[in-house]
Amino acid sequence: MTRQRVQFPDEFGLANYYLFDRLTEGLGDKIAIRYGDHAYTYQDVAQRTRALANYFASVGIAREERVYIVLPDVPAFAWSFFATLSHGAVVAMGNPVAPTEDLGYVVAYSRAAVVITLPEVADALASHLKDNPCLKSVLLVPATETGGDCEREPDVPASIADGKFDVRALSGALDVGEENEVPPPVIRRDDLAVWLFTSGSTGRSKAAMHTHRDFAFNTEVYAKRTVGYRRDDITISVPRLFFGYATGTNLMFPFAVGATACLFSERCTPETLARAIDMYRPTVVTNVPTMMAKLLDYDEALQKDGKAGLDLSSVRFHLSAGEALPPSLLRRFMERFDNDVYDGIGSAEMFHIYASNRPGDIKPGSLGRVVDGYTIAMLPTDADVPGADPLPPGDTGVMWVRGDSVALGYFQDRDKSWETFHGHWCRTGDLFRLDEDGYLWFSGRADSLFKAGGVWVAPLEIEECLQQHAAVSMAAVIPAQEEGLDKPKAFVVVREGENERIASEKKRSALCAELQDHVKGRLSKHKYPRWVVFVDDLPKNDRGKVDRKALIASEKEGANPWK
Repeated sequence: MTRQRVQFPDEFGLANYYLFDRLTEGLGDKIAIRYGDHAYTYQDVAQRTRALANYFASVGIAREERVYIVLPDVPAFAWSFFATLSHGAVVAMGNPVAPTEDLGYVVAYSRAAVVITLPEVADALASHLKDNPCLKSVLLVPATETGGDCEREPDVPASIADGKFDVRALSGALDVGEENEVPPPVIRRDDLAVWLFTSGSTGRSKAAMHTHRDFAFNTEVYAKRTVGYRRDDITISVPRLFFGYATGTNLMFPFAVGATACLFSERCTPETLARAIDMYRPTVVTNVPTMMAKLLDYDEALQKDGKAGLDLSSVRFHLSAGEALPPSLLRRFMERFDNDVYDGIGSAEMFHIYASNRPGDIKPGSLGRVVDGYTIAMLPTDADVPGADPLPPGDTGVMWVRGDSVALGYFQDRDKSWETFHGHWCRTGDLFRLDEDGYLWFSGRADSLFKAGGVWVAPLEIEECLQQHAAVSMAAVIPAQEEGLDKPKAFVVVREGENERIASEKKRSALCAELQDHVKGRLSKHKYPRWVVFVDDLPKNDRGKVDRKALIASEKEGANPWK
């Protein structure tokens, strides 16, 4: 497939590309960020970015040292992000509600020189911070509800007040930086910029190391040329900013075109998302299939109670990624809200989306076509080099992708890097088939397959089949043991209004049999779920994806909390 080369000069940095160039274009007074009733112009963000970069210089933060940003979706995230890039340091990002041990692991793994976080997170991390000999500064941002003052000075937890590092409010660091002007360093396109963490499908998460050009390349070919971000766009996101999917769609991409990014700090639920949509009237929504299903259920519940349904009339399009979007869910969503949904696939290893549906070209069930600028190849599952003969259209294999946003490798894991990165190519580990028209069809992760009846089973296929049933809102399928053999087991969330069908053991059994027959009538017999467990919700990981690993782990322990 055609690869459209995008070139960047040797001296090139993302702080200029995403932020300071907007000032040069005369957009300094345009609103860059909205946070409730608070609004920040591009000039406001630039001023805070410069001040924070000056502070980094004043406390001796060196080039390529890591700045670990562990914040909810608040405006301070933006200047923390751009100041790190402007200073020539490296961004690492974490989820502030993640387990303390997971965050502490990254503090040590990244050898963080700066941690920017909430006081309560810093307090929980106190021992990890004090044990990190590389740490030079901890900057605190107050926890606020959407629209609160995230620039006020919070109290410093006593647990870190006596550490061998500078501790202060982020706002205080800006004051220091305002008084100490330091010329920004020259940044080059292949300098390290951001570490993006994998989902950790095996063991601890790994950091994919990316340079400045990686993000600009994808912004040009995907955000601008494929889905068409515009200057008049207003963006909002279901995934939180620490997740590279949202860092791109709700910070980098809108800033690249001079649009407005809208933030809300609360956990994303149908209720908080609906309030944010009513408040901001966005044109672009970064979404995920799980939330799309919940929005439909919430909308139905509102109307059942005699209230007005959700108003998404301002939205030009939704983006979807991270997990499979069943065709039945896509059709329901588009029919109800009259919004386009551009489903695509990307990865931490490639920064962002490299295959996608797009304006005027949506094929339900597919992940669209390759983004111009990238090359894809479907290779046999045992292929370990990109030069293997590609499979013919229609055959399922492991997808390999080539493009200028490919990471340098994983930090401190050369063995895994050698398996995944091959020069310009990345072995994704995702199973796909490419049809005659160039559309991609996802079959799951190569490491998620299991054998039932001696035949390989892709959980995704069963999940999508179950979600075609009128009673099913969401489903997750895992292997479970029956007489020492793996068989499919389904965890099902019923749609709003269908709860009566599982109100008693007799009714649950009847619906279970109905769902089993539904799958038997559409898929090979060995694929039907031997067990169907009805649950209120499915476990999610910190990126909002259904966490099948949690279901599998609990199943093996015989103590599944979702039963």
